Amino acid sequence: MNTRIMVFMMILIAMASCKKYEETPLQGINKDNVYDPLDKNGDFARQVLSDLYTSLPDGFNRISGDGTVGDFLDAGSDDAVPSRQNKVVEYYSNGRLNATNNPDNNWESAYRAIRAANDFLANVDVVPVDANAPKTLQYWKAEARFIRAMNYFEMIKRYGGVPLIGDKVLSPDANLQIPRNTFEQCVTYLVSECDAIKGLLRVEPVADSDLGRITRGAAYALKARVLLYAASPLFNGGGIAGDATKKALAGYPTFDATRWTLALNAVQELINLNAYQLTTTFNAAFIGRKNTEVILAKQRAKTFDLETNNAPVGYTTPLSNGFTSPTQELVDAFPMLNGLSITDPASGYVAANPYAGRDKRLDNTVFYNGIRWLSRNVETFEGGKDKPGGVAVQTRTGYYLKKYMADFSAATAYATQDHNYIIFRYGGVLLDYAECLNEVGRTADAYSPLRSLRLRAGITAGTGADTYGIKSGMSQADMRAFIQNERRVEMAFEEQRFWDIRRWKIAGQVLNGALHGTQITRSSAGALTYAPYTVTNTTFNQRFYLMPIPYSELITNRSLIQNEGW
Repeated sequence: MNTRIMVFMMILIAMASCKKYEETPLQGINKDNVYDPLDKNGDFARQVLSDLYTSLPDGFNRISGDGTVGDFLDAGSDDAVPSRQNKVVEYYSNGRLNATNNPDNNWESAYRAIRAANDFLANVDVVPVDANAPKTLQYWKAEARFIRAMNYFEMIKRYGGVPLIGDKVLSPDANLQIPRNTFEQCVTYLVSECDAIKGLLRVEPVADSDLGRITRGAAYALKARVLLYAASPLFNGGGIAGDATKKALAGYPTFDATRWTLALNAVQELINLNAYQLTTTFNAAFIGRKNTEVILAKQRAKTFDLETNNAPVGYTTPLSNGFTSPTQELVDAFPMLNGLSITDPASGYVAANPYAGRDKRLDNTVFYNGIRWLSRNVETFEGGKDKPGGVAVQTRTGYYLKKYMADFSAATAYATQDHNYIIFRYGGVLLDYAECLNEVGRTADAYSPLRSLRLRAGITAGTGADTYGIKSGMSQADMRAFIQNERRVEMAFEEQRFWDIRRWKIAGQVLNGALHGTQITRSSAGALTYAPYTVTNTTFNQRFYLMPIPYSELITNRSLIQNEGW
């Protein structure tokens, strides 16, 4: 047999052994390729699941109207302002938000992820991966259901009740005139999904190769967070809608105190897993991919993009852009090292030396004048390296964002590190626990989780009854205010404050008025003086408590009802 005939025979054998001839280029993978009964490793299905993970929330510099590096969502709250002028994140604080101009409109992307999850769930059973790795399909399907539920939650905290699709994979020619489900129906669905999958997910601790995968703790945490929001004032009978239909879409029409008990029980279930604990130091939770506190984080490659985007602008090698300016209101929320508020006469606060003796979490959250970074002190006094004046982008408040960054105080350049966006962590769970305990009338029990957080933060215990600066014998209202401030400090720039001031229904108080910075003047002798000044004036309308259903969706789906005021 000559060489030419031999090659031809080999080609025929190879073609006969294939499942079918290739109908499309490999880069145009179709469903039969992805969900292949002969693919024992499930390589393509695994890629689809990995792509589903990309739809999980991401909170770093993500609010952008033009696809460039954006701003933290917190820059649309009272915790920060964007250093760059006229950025879209300010629509949430300057009254320009509307149904065609919402910089955090996730409606389309969430439903795209939900459809992809449903498609995955409808087809993945044929992939024989369990033969080599038992329970793989069980894990994959539970993870897809969690991602679907997470996308629903991200919508209901923005819009209230949304259309529930169930397991249906809607085709382009299907009837898409689908009305919104009530808020209650959405909460019931999410809780039932979390309950259904929590026993099907990986159990902690997971192997290093599975770090970042959704575990049972994430299902418990999502259930607890859903019920916490459902019990909160905005959704628990406190909606602003005028008619009964809109009220039911925006939240529960009437208040029910037992919803706090449901939330408390869900948080307690998560705590009882004994799978998580606080890291030994506050910053350790944010700079290591593997630690005891993180329940779920969106995985990213090692980078130093947070430093480049947010560190003070005077550092040009390496480049630092200083895009985020924390407010004086946030800085003032941090207590002293003895745990007392800076407004307490016994705290030891000195206005002429405002950053001395403060809660160490401040040093891990905010760059202030004099803090050490890249082998020099930050200079945010007028004319300093990090507030030079002129037209260049620079801090508008006298502060820059430092959260999530490793200790580069003695370095000369940034090194890559883990910057995984944390969706759930145990520190937040303890704050949820304290809040629920207080709201069900167990105010005395709320002290314990708060003391744990303050102990980890480095707050001194002190002597007497008021340990860690937490006054003993607080009323429920006083404890509520304390928890809200502690949550602001502990969870700054974790996309909690933006939503908290809405669910607590206090945004009308904190976002109607002035936000401040501090102007620092240095004399020729080097003495510093500090003077507060107004950075911007904010506007919050009642209708902003819920975002508008996008106009593009309303004209496509005539069955949708718009939220009140839009």
